[in-house]
Amino acid sequence: MSAAPNGRDRSEALNQLTVVDALDAIDRGECSAEEIARACLDRIAAREPVVGAWQWLEQEDEILARVRAAAPTSALRGLMCGIKDTIDTGDMPTEYGSALYLGHRPATDAAPVALLRRAGGVIAGKTVATEFAYFAPGKTVNPHDAERSPGGSSSGSAAAVADGMVPLALGAQTAGSVIRPAAYCGCIGYVASSGELPLTGVHPLSPSLDTLGILARSVEDVLLVRRILADGRAIEQSGQVLKTPHARLAVTDGTATGPIDEDMIAAVNGFAGVLEAAGASVQQLDLDGALGDLVAAHEQIMAFEAAREMPWVLEQSDGVSPQLRELIDRGWQISPDAYGAARERVISAGTRVDASLASVDAIIAPAAPGVAPRGRATGSPHASRPWQALTLPTVTLPVARSKEGLPLGVQLIGVRHRDDELLLLAAWAHRQLISSTNPITTTTSPERPSMTP
Repeated sequence: MSAAPNGRDRSEALNQLTVVDALDAIDRGECSAEEIARACLDRIAAREPVVGAWQWLEQEDEILARVRAAAPTSALRGLMCGIKDTIDTGDMPTEYGSALYLGHRPATDAAPVALLRRAGGVIAGKTVATEFAYFAPGKTVNPHDAERSPGGSSSGSAAAVADGMVPLALGAQTAGSVIRPAAYCGCIGYVASSGELPLTGVHPLSPSLDTLGILARSVEDVLLVRRILADGRAIEQSGQVLKTPHARLAVTDGTATGPIDEDMIAAVNGFAGVLEAAGASVQQLDLDGALGDLVAAHEQIMAFEAAREMPWVLEQSDGVSPQLRELIDRGWQISPDAYGAARERVISAGTRVDASLASVDAIIAPAAPGVAPRGRATGSPHASRPWQALTLPTVTLPVARSKEGLPLGVQLIGVRHRDDELLLLAAWAHRQLISSTNPITTTTSPERPSMTP
């Protein structure tokens, strides 16, 4: 097949394009939104029986009709999107990953869904979520190894994006529900600062911790979609100036939050080394016991609030998983005084983290304990709990592969309500990683340049 006008080989799979590249290809006349949609639908037809990313999928004819009807000047031009099944859609079932809500149809779209539609996004369907966004897994498997977990609770969203079924999907996070699946599946995962993106119509689990997330294939894609959801209007993506910053970074191996595999520690250190070689200053993050305190406090806050959001669970004899029942039961054992004390511990530890972030642009940390675990369990969220407790913006980047070829994701944590700055830094960091001539090895921890004191 001949080369496209900008030099891109037209034989490149259209379903693998990033959002930004797809929009560019449409605008240059290299392909149409319908051609991209057909490529995505072909991928779904081929891979969905294996991956199981979709809880409900719109009819192909309806998807293509909506793609053709999308305004050519809209921000998303008719590109397909996946929506986590804990996020309401007025024209599709929303079952919250629960047998109790089979066939449930909300009256209206959740706010983020309405904003995607307004920007020309076409909702392909609902992606699999764990039960009420907690630990009971759905049918989705990891697209890299069907014997392994895709993570949770945004399981289907991460798998669908990573496997080339759709270029972007929405997720939501209370502990590690976007960051960890993105790491396990090998895509970009972004969680907004609390309050930055709308949550109306997103099923609550722990209201003070719940946040919206975006899963995509490039950080530039996340920047575009974030602006759509945050501003409610289209933006000119070409106006994004992704300058190389003199980044100031702090790094932690995450072991203060809980067990972290050697491969993940090697990926974190190797990523920090790549960025230091590219001109960033890197220092160790020293918070003593603050991260461990935040993990424990997050667990208490989440259980307390979940119990009061869903007290009916303990009266339900059927249709509720043991995992959810245990969470709600544990939450009711936490007194308001203990809950208040946990909130105070978050404030105290947060003061120390905020002080550290005052002298750096971002923190580098594991996005998960290691590679995707075998079996159906969605993995532990302890690597994300501290940052979620502090309602900080985070973004997962796929930075390395294990010796088995499985993705290893590292997260960048930024300053609260400075999400765009974090994403611009992440875009620069990802480019440095891609262009590095020294790939990160994870069989042993690599030697790193000495870090700035």
